[in-house]
Amino acid sequence: MKRLITLTTAIVSCLYLQAQTIDTLLYKESVAPIDFSVRVPDGNYRVTVTLGSKKRAAQTVVRAESRRHYTDVVSTKKGKYQTISFVVNKHEPKIDDARSVKLKQRELSYKNWDEALNLQFCGPAPAVQRITITPDTTATTVFLCGNSTVVDQEEEPWASWGQMITRWFDDEVVIANYAESGLSATTFLAQLRLDKILSQLRKGDYVICEFGHNDEKEKKPGDGAWYSYTRNLKIFADRVRAKGGNIIFVTPTARRFFEADQKTLTNTHGDYPEAMRTVARREQVPVIELNGLTTTLYETLGFEGSKKALVHYPANTFVNQPKPLADNTHFNPYGAWQVAKLIVMGLKQINCPLVSHLRADWQDYTPQHPDDPDAFVWYPSGNTNLLKPDGN
Repeated sequence: MKRLITLTTAIVSCLYLQAQTIDTLLYKESVAPIDFSVRVPDGNYRVTVTLGSKKRAAQTVVRAESRRHYTDVVSTKKGKYQTISFVVNKHEPKIDDARSVKLKQRELSYKNWDEALNLQFCGPAPAVQRITITPDTTATTVFLCGNSTVVDQEEEPWASWGQMITRWFDDEVVIANYAESGLSATTFLAQLRLDKILSQLRKGDYVICEFGHNDEKEKKPGDGAWYSYTRNLKIFADRVRAKGGNIIFVTPTARRFFEADQKTLTNTHGDYPEAMRTVARREQVPVIELNGLTTTLYETLGFEGSKKALVHYPANTFVNQPKPLADNTHFNPYGAWQVAKLIVMGLKQINCPLVSHLRADWQDYTPQHPDDPDAFVWYPSGNTNLLKPDGN
């Protein structure tokens, strides 16, 4: 079946950013997702898109950068349109004339770190009529720090809570994801990612930190939950607060490691969750107890059912996949969707002001009653890589 895509773009100047509508319509027949990119300086941008087509009914999903999810399916009848607005954070490695974030080699091709603002329109029958992009200086920015459970995973079937949580906030909040697979608090700081955040952070913004998975593998003298880890967490808190930001800690997500009874999850993080809590109590940092929440989620889903939240797929599910995938740490889109909801509930539990900006269709969630994995629908973004992300 051919799909007619109608697209009117917005041109944005890199030097003096100003939207200029082009009246020429672009007709494209394709079953693949539709990508749009425009080069812009670092910052937050209000994106307004008019979805629909005069030729046919449409069903469109909107994402940005590295698969940050902004809308579920938006359905429009033939000749009818719907306009939505959201704010996207765009960032590149440069901090100043002397410093840049020390990206991993594979990050060099990530949309998260290029010089453009990237949009994607996918779904059963995507159609976009108009795009308008303008700088935004009013939205509160939420910077995310962490590892592979947080990062905007570039390719299917991997996903994280950081790229799903964008779905739940209105256009007064923008998510800026600086996480990367395999990082610990130590390496995050060493790669100057916090320096980059602080160069962009404004008073009243938020920084959310989830570390532990990779910190616990560091075995050099001075490493460990009660020394390097706690020291690094205090560095995050001190530096963010010195700039007028708000710091939030997140205990590490549980791994899917069940006891012999196949009912109870094993704690694989040792002292790291408690070490984070200890720093938080001492420094008066609010904590989202994601370790406990995800433990309950996996135990509720059960030994077999919890596989549906992670990258567990039989052989030949994907092209060129002769062997099964069995990863007990990294989420698939369904799992990332559940964990993003847990993060939102964690924000509510700590009475974070950000929750006043949840979208109207938000419904409270508990890990004892997860969404039905068999009813969950995800429309792939068109890029697949079966290589496991760094870290575990």
